[in-house]
Amino acid sequence: MFYLIYFLIIVLIPIWAQMKVKSTFARYSQVASSTYLRGAEVAREILNANGLYHVVVEEGQGFLSDHYDPSTKTVRLSPENYHSHSIAAAAVAAHECGHAIQDAQGYAFLRFRHALVPVANFGSNVSWILIMIGIFAHLTGMLLLGIICMALAVIFQVVTLPVEFNASNRAMKQVVSLGLVSAHEQREARKVLSAAALTYVAAAAVAVLELIRLLLIYTGMNRDER
Repeated sequence: MFYLIYFLIIVLIPIWAQMKVKSTFARYSQVASSTYLRGAEVAREILNANGLYHVVVEEGQGFLSDHYDPSTKTVRLSPENYHSHSIAAAAVAAHECGHAIQDAQGYAFLRFRHALVPVANFGSNVSWILIMIGIFAHLTGMLLLGIICMALAVIFQVVTLPVEFNASNRAMKQVVSLGLVSAHEQREARKVLSAAALTYVAAAAVAVLELIRLLLIYTGMNRDER
């Protein structure tokens, strides 16, 4: 029963988060902002206001594929946000510009997350191979090594949280101070940003729960060997 509840939790939390962000985005993507600026224009306004003239704003591909690429100093907005005049597009564009501002100011958590990328990718790729070998062959050392590799990926997920929350806070400050959303639109923009943040919270929560479960398996196997 415990494992059934556990697996329901780790499946349902991400599904709920995805449904929340999609429904919130769908709602506010139908509401035009009072400034009627496209997402691309909102991004350009924020970047210019912060002296980031060198950061490029370009149209990306894929639904809600919006991101900031620090290697090329590019804010990429999904087609629906690049061209849209909606509050949702303005909020998402501002959030990605928040990352560009973090990068320009050397925000510590962002730098730490970038440094973790190669080790987190390595951990994600090899952890489950080592874990499965350790469990089925009853090799506690192999299992522990797999757990350590997974922990690297989990740390990345956890470090992502302050990076994303900080970018959203910066986004709200920018759209308000620059008058890119009106006073009555601030609540709607914040709802979009909060819903998007849920996906990162859900991912981190599931990763931590899975790590705890594997640690319990490891301690149980160690106990059996004594």
